[in-house]
Amino acid sequence: MKLIDLRSDTVTKPTPAMRRAMADAEVGDDVYGEDPTVNRLQEHAAELFGKEAALFVPTGTMGNQICVRLHTRPGTEVVLEERSHIYNYEMGAAAVLSGVTLRPVRGADGGRLDWERVRGAIRHSAPYYVTSTSLVALENSHNMAGGSVLSLRTMAEICDGAHALGLPVHLDGARVFNAAQALGATVAEIAAPFDSVMFCLSKGLGAPAGSMIVGRKEFIREAVSVRKLLGGGMRQVGILAAAGRVALDESPNALIEDHANARRLAEGLAGMPGIAIDPEQVQTNIAIFDIGVTGLSTARFTEELRARGVLANGISPREMRMVTHYDVNRDEIERTLEIVQETLGKPLG
Repeated sequence: MKLIDLRSDTVTKPTPAMRRAMADAEVGDDVYGEDPTVNRLQEHAAELFGKEAALFVPTGTMGNQICVRLHTRPGTEVVLEERSHIYNYEMGAAAVLSGVTLRPVRGADGGRLDWERVRGAIRHSAPYYVTSTSLVALENSHNMAGGSVLSLRTMAEICDGAHALGLPVHLDGARVFNAAQALGATVAEIAAPFDSVMFCLSKGLGAPAGSMIVGRKEFIREAVSVRKLLGGGMRQVGILAAAGRVALDESPNALIEDHANARRLAEGLAGMPGIAIDPEQVQTNIAIFDIGVTGLSTARFTEELRARGVLANGISPREMRMVTHYDVNRDEIERTLEIVQETLGKPLG
């Protein structure tokens, strides 16, 4: 039985074009800056995002943490949304690696921050508090807020407000291409007001591994040193970068289908007794839904789905998350809805 894997868009397999590019990649020692495939990917990414330079890194977590380290100083604070990846899913790395604390702020509907919420969380020097805020970090699209998207206007207002106070702003753009598709904007338009942006090649774009940081030349020059400090010097890594270049060129246009599949999934789920989800809130490729009133725990629900051929993740005792991607087609979305209905109606156990 082929499993329909909706746990994440990280489970995608490299496309045939990616595999060919990897096999044929021209490589060199990237720690010496001599891998031509990596260099071309970095130049292309910088151009695509309208920034001066870019750096290939092994993971999105490393990319985010390099940026946190370079933008902050020990004993200061980073303001971010309370469900953000940097706050919840990077193992406290900001404290361990950069000596900073994180100040979570509850976003409005869909986890959306705005300047008023951010401004209210910014600290200035005062007794008993963290010395001061040193960085604001946003996430777009916002994973654990159901793939919700911040508007260009909201991002610009937050960046303008922070910059007026002398604070840099970093964007965790792990799924920024999904955000761009939802907004009808370019990634350069999204990136424009930010001091640094991290984006993943290995999520919706489907590359087997790797992320990118983009920003000013001097910032990226310093990022190279921090990447090495963190163990991110990977030698002949053009083999991976080659797949990343294919992902940048070919995958963004396919995201519209992933978004349509997520919306169809949400619409189908919304019509089932015991499931709570608003399809209008599903803007990208992530659907989060509440099964609390069904009487099933998410752990049990996950087991029942797996037994019938669907992989999904519970993210709380009540909430499930399903993520669409190019390895799941519309027929499989329809089959998933049938399986969810079967599971609600008659658990196997």
